Amino acid sequence: MSEDEEDSPAGEAGNSASELVRRLKEKSLTLALAESCTAGLAADLVARIPGASKVLWGSFVSYTIDAKVSMLGIDRKKIEKHGAVSGETACLMAEGALRKSGASLAAAVTGLAGPDGDGSGVPVGTVWIATAAGEGGAEAEVFHYQDSRDGVRRKAASRLVMQVLKRIKETN
Repeated sequence: MSEDEEDSPAGEAGNSASELVRRLKEKSLTLALAESCTAGLAADLVARIPGASKVLWGSFVSYTIDAKVSMLGIDRKKIEKHGAVSGETACLMAEGALRKSGASLAAAVTGLAGPDGDGSGVPVGTVWIATAAGEGGAEAEVFHYQDSRDGVRRKAASRLVMQVLKRIKETN
């Protein structure tokens, strides 16, 4: 899936986070996050909601490849094969967060917020978000944002929350 110039105002992101916390509570689920380009912004969105401590396990801020390897247990060769900004790496991050945390479900985000590229050929504004749950495996989607560095990061954090909601709705 590709989306250009998605608007995610703080109010909409907060509403999504509120709904996420409510649904996680209703289903007695816990959530672990693995964040690269958002560096904890998605966890912050969720943690702002009263009662989040009952459902948010925490977030691995795995900004570098070394952090992805050491914190999430991802094989470095797999990241090098697919690239740090790829659906495969996002899935590996979500699966690693699920495995390391013991949470009911996990979500991960990796992307290139800019303003400069990283030499990989991946366009600035490309963001991959993956969700993983139990035996359901990991699923990733790509999004493309045209915004400032901070704008890409905020939109990616908001979209991660929405993707977890989508996963919950699809599995139940």
